[in-house]
Amino acid sequence: MENPFKFGTIVEGDFFTDRVEEVAYIKQFINSANHLILISPRRFGKSSVVLKAVKQSGRKYIYLNLQKVMSVQDFAAKLLTEVYKHNTREKLRGLISNFRIIPTLNTNALTGAVEVSFQPSKNANVMLEDVLGTLENIGNESNRLVVILDEFQEILEIETGLDKQLRAIMQEQKNINYILLGSQESMMEDIFEKKKSPFYHFGQLMRLRKLPRNEFEQYISSRLKSILPQNYTEITKEILDYTDCHPYYSQQLASQIWQTAIINPECTDLFSKALHQIEETHNLDFERIWIRLNRTDKKILQSLASDTQLTMTDLHTSTIYSALKKMQKQGLVIYSNRYEIEDPFFKKWILDFAS
Repeated sequence: MENPFKFGTIVEGDFFTDRVEEVAYIKQFINSANHLILISPRRFGKSSVVLKAVKQSGRKYIYLNLQKVMSVQDFAAKLLTEVYKHNTREKLRGLISNFRIIPTLNTNALTGAVEVSFQPSKNANVMLEDVLGTLENIGNESNRLVVILDEFQEILEIETGLDKQLRAIMQEQKNINYILLGSQESMMEDIFEKKKSPFYHFGQLMRLRKLPRNEFEQYISSRLKSILPQNYTEITKEILDYTDCHPYYSQQLASQIWQTAIINPECTDLFSKALHQIEETHNLDFERIWIRLNRTDKKILQSLASDTQLTMTDLHTSTIYSALKKMQKQGLVIYSNRYEIEDPFFKKWILDFAS
C-alpha cells in the first residue's frame, strides 16, 4: 500500500489538500493583465497551490525558485534553462539568436537534460535583459506566459540594485503574468508595500493561511480510515490539535501514523508511538538549533512554547519585536494571526527539554 500522505515537496494530484477557493482565485486572476504577489509562511503549500492553479488553466508557464540563484548571470541562465524545458533546441536557438551575449547549451550526460550557461562576463545585466525579452516574446496579449518566481525576497540578496533593474523591465512587458511568491513576510511587505521600493504596488497581494479545520479533517480521516477503521476520527483530531492545522506538519504526522500502523498493526497507541519516532529523529537537530540561539531568543521561544506572555520586566518591547523578526527570517517562528513556533515538534522539545 502506498502512503497517502506527502510532505516536503511540491504536492500534486491526490496528495493535494483542499485549497479549492485559492486555486479558483488564482486561475481567475491570471486571466487578467495583472500580477499576483502571494505571501505565506514556509511549508504552507504556496508553491503547490500556484502550480495546481496554473496547470489547470492550461497556460504556458515557467517556474524558478530564487533560493537556487547565486548571481545575476546565474539568474539569466536558470530562467533560460526553464524556457528550454518547454521548447525544442532548434526553437531555443532561434530565440537566442539575437542575444548580445550568446549562451552555451550543454547536455547532462547522466540525465540527458539540457543546461544553459553563460560565460563569465561583466555584462550580466545584459544577459538578464535579453532573457526577460525572450520571455516576453514567447507569449502574446491573448495568451500570456505565466512566470512564477518563488522565494522572491531573495532578489534583495542576489545583487544590490537588481530589484530596480527587474522592475524597469517587467513594468513594460505586456505578454507575461508574474506570480511572485515569498515566505519572509516582513521582507515581502518591504518590497511591495513600501513607497520607496521599486516594486511598490506591483501586483495584487494575496496571503495564504492555514487550511480550514473541517476540510483538513475530512482529508486526513478519509485516508486513515482504510487502516484505522475503528478510531480514525479520534486520531485525526489528535493530529490537528497537535499541529494546529499546519499543512506540512499535519501531513508529516499523519504519514508517520499511517506508516506505524502498517508496520505495527497491534500498536495500541499509534499517535504517541508516531510522535515519539518523529521526536527521536529530530532530537539532535533541535539541540543544534538551541545551542546556536542567544539567551533572548531562548526566552522568547520558551514563552511561545508555553503560551505565556512576556512582561516588560523580562525584555523590552523593541527587543522582543526585533528578535521575533530575526527568528521569523530564520524560519523558527511564523506569524499567522499571532506569532508562534513554526515546528510543533520543536515546540514540544522546548517544553520537554529546554524549559
